[in-house]
Amino acid sequence: MSKLKVAFYNLSGCSGCLLSIINCEDSLLDIFNAANVVSFLMAQSNNREEEQDLAFLDGSVTTDEQEEFLLHLRPRTKKVVALGTCACYGGVQAMENAKGTFERRFEKVYGKTPFTIVKAFESKPVDAVIPVDYYIPGCPIDGDLFLYNYARLLKELPVDMPKTPVCRECKWQENECLLLKNQLCLGPVTAGGCKARCPSHNLPCIGCFGPADEANLTSEFNLLKEKGYNFAEIERKLRLFGGTKFINSFRELWKSPAAKNQKTQLRKG
Repeated sequence: MSKLKVAFYNLSGCSGCLLSIINCEDSLLDIFNAANVVSFLMAQSNNREEEQDLAFLDGSVTTDEQEEFLLHLRPRTKKVVALGTCACYGGVQAMENAKGTFERRFEKVYGKTPFTIVKAFESKPVDAVIPVDYYIPGCPIDGDLFLYNYARLLKELPVDMPKTPVCRECKWQENECLLLKNQLCLGPVTAGGCKARCPSHNLPCIGCFGPADEANLTSEFNLLKEKGYNFAEIERKLRLFGGTKFINSFRELWKSPAAKNQKTQLRKG
């Protein structure tokens, strides 16, 4: 049986997810020997662009060049996997999306600098440009979860990610709930898979694995409001890694009576 052709690509981001794969040192040879790796710029030099079975994409889409690359990649790739929170949700670079225009924010940082090499735009997840078959979130991804799902994908099985939020993994670690200590923890609305690393070190969850399935934002918002946090504090925390998925949810949440009261109070304050 011939090996599947696999490729790894990086778009906009820190490349931390691809680095996490290379950091699987004891399994690195197995990763390469189990498949025919046709492209992995960070790990090999003999890369080639051709039809392939699997493409792992790290990073968000922020330029017209990347958009064009993806549109050419999709027809010659059987399965596309979004790797990491940037590829899945837009990442940290999407946290200011929908707050005014991208051009105004760009000008605030860089001045009236014209685009000369590529045209940049507001950060987007990969599925905003092409269909994505599977998602492996995390900032960065968890090495064990990647290896487990890499083996499944090479056997042409679907990705299998945790379906429960960080809160459950936190309880398995027998951690004391940080929300009960009035800390702004996003464990109830963040996807599991991180083994509750931050709460296990007495640090509140910042949501780096992205939104959990069926995350109840309204409940989390009301709970944090009861703890004394205002809408702006909660929104900023959720935006950090929640990317476009949380931001789209905010549009509805922002219209809620509780949020309107918060906005009124903030204006008066």
